[in-house]
Amino acid sequence: MRVHRLSTLLQRAAQVACLFTAVACLAATAWAQQDYQKPPQEILNVLNAPVTPQASVSPSRDVVLLFTPVPYPPIADLAQPMLRLAGLRINPATNGPHNAPRHTNLVVKRVADGGERRIGLAADFYFSPPVWAPDGRHFAFTHATRGAVELWIGDAQTGNATAMPGVALNSVLGTPCEWMPDSRSLLCRSVPGGRGRPPERPAVPTGPRIEESFGKAAPVPTYEDLLESAYDEALFDYYAASQLVVVDSASGNSSSVGQPAIFGSVEPAPGGQHLLVARIHQPYSYLVPAFAFPGEVEVWDRTGLLVYKVASLPLEENVPIGGVPTGPRNVHWIPTDPAELAWVEALDDGNPKKKVPQRDKVMWLRAPFTAAPAELARTEQRFAGLAWGEKGDFAILRDFDRDKLRGRAWFFNPGNPAEASRLVWDLSTMDRYHNPGTPVTRTLPSGHSAVLQDGDFIYLTGTGASPEGDRPFLDRFDTKALKAERVFRCDEKSYESVVALLSGNAASFLTRRESPTEPPNYFIHAAGGAARQFTSFPDPVPQLRSIKKQLVTYKRADGVGLSFTLYLPPDYKVGERRPGVVWAYPLEFTDPGVAGQVSGSPNRFTTIAGPSHLFFLLEGYVVLDGASMPVVGDPETVNNTYVEQITASAKAAIDKAVEMGVLDPNRVGVGGHSYGAFMTANLLAHTDLFRAGIARSGAYNRTLTPFGFQSERRTLWEALEMYVKVSPFMHANKIKVPILLIHGEADNNSGTFPIQSERLYRAIKGNGGSVRYVTLPHEAHGYAGRESIEHVLWEMITWFDKFVKNAPPRPAVASSTENVKTQP
Repeated sequence: MRVHRLSTLLQRAAQVACLFTAVACLAATAWAQQDYQKPPQEILNVLNAPVTPQASVSPSRDVVLLFTPVPYPPIADLAQPMLRLAGLRINPATNGPHNAPRHTNLVVKRVADGGERRIGLAADFYFSPPVWAPDGRHFAFTHATRGAVELWIGDAQTGNATAMPGVALNSVLGTPCEWMPDSRSLLCRSVPGGRGRPPERPAVPTGPRIEESFGKAAPVPTYEDLLESAYDEALFDYYAASQLVVVDSASGNSSSVGQPAIFGSVEPAPGGQHLLVARIHQPYSYLVPAFAFPGEVEVWDRTGLLVYKVASLPLEENVPIGGVPTGPRNVHWIPTDPAELAWVEALDDGNPKKKVPQRDKVMWLRAPFTAAPAELARTEQRFAGLAWGEKGDFAILRDFDRDKLRGRAWFFNPGNPAEASRLVWDLSTMDRYHNPGTPVTRTLPSGHSAVLQDGDFIYLTGTGASPEGDRPFLDRFDTKALKAERVFRCDEKSYESVVALLSGNAASFLTRRESPTEPPNYFIHAAGGAARQFTSFPDPVPQLRSIKKQLVTYKRADGVGLSFTLYLPPDYKVGERRPGVVWAYPLEFTDPGVAGQVSGSPNRFTTIAGPSHLFFLLEGYVVLDGASMPVVGDPETVNNTYVEQITASAKAAIDKAVEMGVLDPNRVGVGGHSYGAFMTANLLAHTDLFRAGIARSGAYNRTLTPFGFQSERRTLWEALEMYVKVSPFMHANKIKVPILLIHGEADNNSGTFPIQSERLYRAIKGNGGSVRYVTLPHEAHGYAGRESIEHVLWEMITWFDKFVKNAPPRPAVASSTENVKTQP
């Protein structure tokens, strides 16, 4: 017996030694700290290229603001203090969001002659996206210093910008300022004066944490960053509370409105004499974020006095999965009236499984708010949106059928509720080819947005999906005859989308145009003339122009249409079979015909940014980008065949690229982010199609998301077999090709806790697989820090160079059955 045990131990030691050799001792160093690495210089050159500025047209349509996103903050910025409270990420130093989006290079450019004036700000002065005053003469933006969030006002005529003195904004719960209808003053949330120092963490616990539930089902998603203690509650109270102030943009003077509170939202009425206020209050929850906390929805006057209580909303812990809360929701001002409210209320207790003739009703109420609210409309299916026309005689009401995944839209006259509404659109929400587009809106003098009306016409913009790829359009739609007239459609050799109308009748409009050889620039179209180039941004990465791409369509074995965009590396020569990367993200469909519709465009200007898989092109790989991975079936049971369908889709993509003569079938890697990472791990567990995989920020054990995931409606206890079947963690013993797992240590996405990658790593390691697990300090679900992005690219390139590009030959696999592993 002793000899047998010794022999067994020696065999295990030999196996471990072989494993160490096979994966270059990765297991021995898996938890070691490593300095940030950089990818090859050709990748860095592209990563550091200039970014195309964004454009914002003034409400007066005579001026355009151009400003440039700052894509990659240094990791030192991400390492600034961060409080994770009630679903929020707060920088306690500024009382604003942690790692807020930043922009630079603010330019005012005239529409008439293209003349421009640069706002005099320092090169390292970063600001939020500017917000126009209703009259278009001024704009506001915020700037975070080391200790506060400042309010700045810019002048569109002079190009000057000034900070408002003595105003420390509280931007924890969103955009902190809204322009008042006078275009001179702003309603802002500020840090309350004299609030004292933040609460200190108790040195000794005061008692246990207790949660309880008695008989009532309360399924909730697996949210991140929730409150966990009384101390967290105290911190949330301290940092989320704000004082409403009205700031005069001309003088800089400010006056307080009401008392400090935690304001979820604040919106001035179009008439400027009332405020719609949503206040959050205790009791808080440790299961849901702040948006689901109890609250009061109220109408105040400009001094902060209560005029009307719209609703007292309870804690939303018991909202059914896929349902809505009871009571008023989507409360908002109607843009064409000085002070008139509208909101929605559920007729089915918010439960999508309840059988009722109508699910929602739309209510409205006008100042002085002394009458009872009146019913405006009802929807048979779940309310999906309400767009108000600018003249008060037109609106668009939408609903959504979750069982059929169909959306409908009605035109109606809110000024005459007795007038019958007309059903205008009824189609699958996944049907890209027949999508009528989105109504064009404009900013009214009150500052509120409404659907632009040109007599009996409105205007619609859309991506214009087609079998040849996206061709964006602008339509003029007759609201009486219910017919569309095409005003503009992108040509067949470029990608050009409408940014904004420059006239009320669409005689002039601004577009953003690009092509495979032309960088994105803005153009002005006018009736009867050729488009005038409005900006002249040069090609920031001319070295990418040798990359070739084309839209490729093909079919899955079951006849479902598929597509991918094929990218060929700059040095590619016809006839070469190169190593390849399949990068994808699965989507669910009810209709196989819709599932086969093409998305994207081959006419986009090739730019590569962030931790993009397209950087593999610069290292000699062929890339199958956006390879279709449709999962088709009844919404209630579609995931029962998830594994089989993604397997068939992956094989079809590889077969097509091999048929085209560009891909070496023995050297293919697969990768994806989030749900694409989930797909990647499943493909490695259930097929032999790939030599290696890259899975970033995914979820791999669906028992850790027991109340649904992605579009899955059933709980773990209702579909246990399916949850186990689609969980790569449950099949970790079958993942034998090398897989690289990457995860942000501060992932903020529901369901993709870092423990998902940690446990999959340990499961694969424990079963003798080849795996590397990289965690990124301070990074969320999407990676932002420059050092992090550079390191992720280094990891990806290094991994596939070793296990895909330089993989040893293996016997060719001919049939789909030979590519699929035997199911347990």
